[in-house]
Formats: sequence, structure tokens, C-alpha cells
Amino acid sequence: MATVPSAPQDMKLRQTLQQLHQLTYEMAQALYAQRELVAQRDIDLPLEPLQALEHLSHELYVLSQSASDSSLELQRLRQLARTAQIINSRLSLDQVLNEVIDTVVALTGAERGFIVLKEQASGQFVIKVARKFDQGDFETEAMRVSRTILEQVIQSGESVLTTNAQDDPRFADVESVFDLRLRSLLCVPLKLKGQVIGAIYVDNRVLEVVFTPQDERLVSVFANQAAIAIENARLFDSVRAALAEVTAIRDFMDNVFDSIASGVITADQNDVVMLINQAAARILDIERYYAQGKSLWAVLPTLYEGFQQLVAEVRRRNIEQTIEVEPVLARRGQVSLTLRLSPFRDQTQTTKGVAIVLDDLTTLKQQQATLSAVRRYLPTADNLQAIDMLELGGVEREISILFCDIRGFTAFSEQLSPEALMLTINQYLTVSSGAIEAFGGIVDKFMGDAAVGLFNTQFNPMDNHALKAVRAALKLLEDVHALHRTLPRDHCLEYGIGVHTGLAVLGNVGSPRRKEFTAIGETVQLAKYLQELAPGGEVIISEATYMQVAPYVQVEPAKLRRALEPHESPPRLFRVLAVTA
Repeated sequence: MATVPSAPQDMKLRQTLQQLHQLTYEMAQALYAQRELVAQRDIDLPLEPLQALEHLSHELYVLSQSASDSSLELQRLRQLARTAQIINSRLSLDQVLNEVIDTVVALTGAERGFIVLKEQASGQFVIKVARKFDQGDFETEAMRVSRTILEQVIQSGESVLTTNAQDDPRFADVESVFDLRLRSLLCVPLKLKGQVIGAIYVDNRVLEVVFTPQDERLVSVFANQAAIAIENARLFDSVRAALAEVTAIRDFMDNVFDSIASGVITADQNDVVMLINQAAARILDIERYYAQGKSLWAVLPTLYEGFQQLVAEVRRRNIEQTIEVEPVLARRGQVSLTLRLSPFRDQTQTTKGVAIVLDDLTTLKQQQATLSAVRRYLPTADNLQAIDMLELGGVEREISILFCDIRGFTAFSEQLSPEALMLTINQYLTVSSGAIEAFGGIVDKFMGDAAVGLFNTQFNPMDNHALKAVRAALKLLEDVHALHRTLPRDHCLEYGIGVHTGLAVLGNVGSPRRKEFTAIGETVQLAKYLQELAPGGEVIISEATYMQVAPYVQVEPAKLRRALEPHESPPRLFRVLAVTA
């Protein structure tokens, strides 16, 4: 097998040939001089040896030049081989195209270079990359090429080389050649398995004879390697895009799977866990990633004695089953679960295993049990937060109490029928309860035409409860005046309101069959007393309440409506005129 000379060997050969040429040339010149001297003495030496020596010198010169050209072409081939190795190692299509066009432009000395590829989706040939001799990118206008020559190369699969397209008879009728002022042009097809997938197009619009047949051969050889690299990069891009799509779908499904509030477990025909979402791991208090690929019975806690037989029945009979269980888990204690078991089928509807959907009802059932008890005490218990922290057995805490009663209602009620009376009183009680609840209070009870509102109980803990009770009282008066605009004149009644702040005992009172949440103690009685002192349309507050709301309200002293005992000191009471902040 012949070996290709290395670059140092090429250089040594060229140098030897050049030295031999120089030596024979000088020897021939010296012999010619000697012949002239001898001729002066009438000695005629034969001319043929000198001519042969001169011819040898010329042949050595030609041989040295040929060796130089061959060496240059060999260097270019080596450079192309190195570049081919590089582009075949690239995985990105853009990288491959850039490497190819930069190499061709550099080796041929082209002014412009283009790579045209066939679009896989549309089948059209489009320019994918373009370069100028300085490796710069083109403006849009400068990207114009001779489409006629490109189409000829693509259709025929043969290269086109011209040293001066303007004078080339093959292109005499091609308008783009003259419009673009093309001179030197080389266009080589990119072939893969005998099919043209694109072309390499280089030109020079200024110089003639830029490209030689040697350039055509080199670029054609290089194009064959480039076509393989381009196809490999395309395949890699396609695989990478498909992988990215599959990964995105998988991540999306994982996110959907993990976003499901219910626990989901799937097991194959051998009861090996295929999938388990985060909710199922949390509900059953097991390690999710430990469970994956393990036996269902090795990772599941004991749910109930016949569960394994139930799973086998669902798989064997292709039926669905729903059960409720209350197992005891190691760290969670007793829990309440609903399990829905379904056959797990493939696309052909063949049963491949079992899907188990779990719902944790533990907290819900606990809340329902507590709410069931609390509803006996308070109708608004559905809105409670942290109900398990309530102390319904009785607790002493500071609260504010709003006590309100309709003035003159007894005499008014004697004038109405029972139906009209109930309609009217419900309108007033709706206003009072609405005002109390608007500021976070709860209605403790209705007593005929009176209502009691509590602020800062276990059910509605709050800051500034005294101020909120006073605001509720003033809103109640405003809402009553608004109600008056919708009622007949003789149905317009006024509330007297009292507000007091102090300690009270709050809890459930009553029998086992009938319980009621309420407040008891002196604070309740004093609030009722203040209400009795308040004229219709007024709010009377105690000194204790005033001490907490003084910065926010405008008041005036209120008058007592009863005589004091000799040992009593007059209490300080205040009529609220407005809330200032």
C-alpha cells in the first residue's frame, strides 16, 4: 500500500529539485562559456551535450514547479481532511454548516459562499448559511445568487465551474448572471446516497479565473464528506428535538400527576409498583422513590386484612371497587381513607395491573365531627378557623358586648297582625345582625326584638374588639335609618344600644339534648343596663369601653335615668356622637 509523503518530505523534495535545476543551469552556462573560448582557438566542440544539459535543467525546473503545485494541492487535501474530521465530530447542524462554508471560502478564495439545503418538511431548497470572504454575514440584498445555476446543479447532480460567467456561452441567456455581474463561479452538489440534498455555491463578482479544476475536485471531495456530516447533524437535531419533546411531555405529566390531590398508585400484574405520586406517598407515610419498582405489599402499610385479595379480584374480574378503611399508620396514627380500585389497561384494553386512587378523609371527618358538636352552640360555626383549638367547656376572657333593643316595640306590635309583625321584626333583626357581623361580631342570641352581639370570643378572636363593637353600633343606627326609607312612616322604630367591655365566662350551657353557646357574668348584665339607659337612636358605652376607644371617638357624658343608692358613686357613662378615625 502506497504511503502519502508527509509535509517535511514534500518540502525536501521540492528543495532538491530546485537545487538540481540551479546546478544544471549553472553547469550549462559554464560549458557554453568554455565552448566559446575553445572556439576562438578553432576547436569546434559538439553542441548536442550542452543542449541536452540545458534541456535537463528545464525539465528539472518544470518538475520542481509541478512538485510545488502537487504539494500545495496535497496541503489543501490534508486541510480538507482535517476539516472533514472536525465537521463529522460536530453534532449541531449550525456548527457543521458554518465550518463547511468557512473552509470552502478560505480554500478557494471566493468572494461569497452559500450552502443551500433541501427543507425536509416542504421539499424546497433554501439558503441555510452565507459568508463573505471576511467571514462576515450578509445583508438580505447581498444574499442573491443565480437560481438558474443552482437549479441546474441540483437537478443534474453535476458541478458547474466557470472562469468568467459573463463570456461563458452556457450562461448567455441567464439573466441572473448579468444582473449579479458574476465572474468566477463554482457550484458543487451535496449528495447523500446518490440523492442531492443541497449545494455549495461560491463566486467572485470581480475577478476572473479564481476557481480552477483542482478547486472543483477538492470541493467535490469535501462536499461528499460534508453531506454526511450535515445529515448526521440533522438526525442529531431531530433526535434532540424529539427527546426534548418527550422530556417536556414527561415533565408535564409528572407535574400533572403530582398536582392531583388524590393519591395514585399503579401496580402491574405481578403487583410491582409502577407509579406512585407525591400525594399517595404523603397519605400513606411512605418513601415515594423507595416504593418505585418494589412489591406493592412490601411498601404499603396494612390497610385491612382482606386488601390483598381485593386487589387480586379487581385484576382478575376486571371490576372496580370502592372501600373506606381506617388503618393505623406508624407516624400518623388512625386515618380515614377512601380507596377506589380499577383495572389498569393498555391501549388494547388488556388488563395489565391495578390502579389505586386514595383520598384522605381524616381531617375532613375530624372537622365534621367537631362542627357537628359546635353547630349545637352556634349557627355560624361553618366559618370557623382552627376549630380544634376552641374551648367550649367554659373560659374567662375579655370581650365587648353590644346589646340593642327596639324602643316602643310592644305598643307597636299590638297594632299589627301576626304575619305583618313577624315580617317587620325580622327586617329589624336582619339589620342588627348584619351590622354586628360586618365588624366580625357574632350574634349570641335574639330575645324578641332585642339582639346581643359578642366580640373577641373563642369563635371570633380579634384586636380592638371594643372599637369594632362601637363601630358596629353606629352602623346599626345608620342601617336602621336606611331601612326607614323603605318602610311606612308608622313602622319606623329606633334601637337603643349599649356597649360594655369586660371579663365574661364563655362556653356551652344547657342540657345534653340542647346546648347553647353564650356569655355569662356581670359584664353581660352591665351591657344590658346600658342598653336600657340609651334612648332610641343613641349608643351608650361604659367607662371601660371608652378607655379603649377614646382616641377614635367623639362622645359626651350620658345621664343616668335612675336614683342612686346612698352608698353608690355615679358611674361614668358616655353617649357616642361619632367615630373620628
